[in-house]
Amino acid sequence: MKNPWIVLAFLFGVNLLNYIDRQILFAVFPPIQAELGLTDTQLGLLASAFMWVYLSTAPVFGLLADRWSRPRLMGLGVAVWSVATAFSGAVRHHRDLLIGRAVVGIGEASYGSVAPALLSDHFVPERRGRALAVFSMAIPVGSALGYLLGGVLEQAFGWRAAFFVVGLPGLFLAWSVGRLPEPARGALDGTAVMAAGPGLPRKPDYLGLLRTRSYVLNCLAMTVMTFAIGGLAAWVPTYLVRVRGMALAEANLTFGLLTLVSGVGGTVAGGWLGDRLLTRVPAAYFLVSGVGLLLSVPCAAAVILLENRTWVLAAIFLAEAFIFLNTGPLNAIIANVSRAEVRATAYALNIFVIHALGDAISPTIVGMVSDRVGLAAAFWIAPASLTLAALFCFWGMRHLAQDMTRIRS
Repeated sequence: MKNPWIVLAFLFGVNLLNYIDRQILFAVFPPIQAELGLTDTQLGLLASAFMWVYLSTAPVFGLLADRWSRPRLMGLGVAVWSVATAFSGAVRHHRDLLIGRAVVGIGEASYGSVAPALLSDHFVPERRGRALAVFSMAIPVGSALGYLLGGVLEQAFGWRAAFFVVGLPGLFLAWSVGRLPEPARGALDGTAVMAAGPGLPRKPDYLGLLRTRSYVLNCLAMTVMTFAIGGLAAWVPTYLVRVRGMALAEANLTFGLLTLVSGVGGTVAGGWLGDRLLTRVPAAYFLVSGVGLLLSVPCAAAVILLENRTWVLAAIFLAEAFIFLNTGPLNAIIANVSRAEVRATAYALNIFVIHALGDAISPTIVGMVSDRVGLAAAFWIAPASLTLAALFCFWGMRHLAQDMTRIRS
């Protein structure tokens, strides 16, 4: 499997399963709440339990991946999250479901922090925007399939069957993931780094990440954006049921299709635009991301303010499309401003920060606000956060070219 596009296609498929397993929970929130007798805050904690474990273990796997076999770590992760997802369908108490979702976080951390670094070593910097955009298309497609499959399976067989059906296929992929080729680290950057020996990362290499302003600003932008979309992803189906009067199956199907189309279109467009503009605008990745986030703000506000359901769904579609413009570019920035020796750690640290201050807390915060003032009012968190994310992107434009030159020197 030496062709980088074949490697990309395979990693995309595994990432697709990753996001199906991650999002399936949100599609069955209402029946879980009814059967287990949970409050909105307890529902939010199910999402937060996954995220807290995911972000806490990601740095560990990042450090391991900078020294050991990245494919084997990813294979282990796929096996762990698949077993934990299937286990979630057998629980009888809120506590057990919390444990199941937490273990899913361990498995996905060993994939999410390693796969982008491995993929970056298969592509030259000028093509990473498109490559990581394709890889990241699994986010909207997998999320959409999670909602769609969750709605269909819940309606036909109950919510427990949804976890069984989407969890077990990962066991068949785990072995294949572990046998993927391990490319020379940094070879396409002109600074090949061996996985052992003198090329091992040192403490100054790690501290250099914190001194790279474009990396820090990129993390801040992704953090605030993740806070917004984490709350929305967890609660939009319930919002459509509770506030807009849709049936659960209809809400999951509608939101799933909207996420699928807008996510694929936005992600592909963002990766293509970023790479296309890069030859003329050194900070093109930040520019595309900032403009997209800024355009999403009025759309997110319209979801709350509009009365007509059709226009509300149109606003959701546009908001998601503009948000997904940044997926490939912002992930490419991480690869381009980090040294190959510590690239897995750069992604892992990014995962820790954006989720610790982002979607690890936002579903619970939205649930707490909803318990007090209603779900519609709680949704105002989104446009405010997206505005701040756009500002961080525009700020990062000032430093990106200088940081990239320093890293390659």
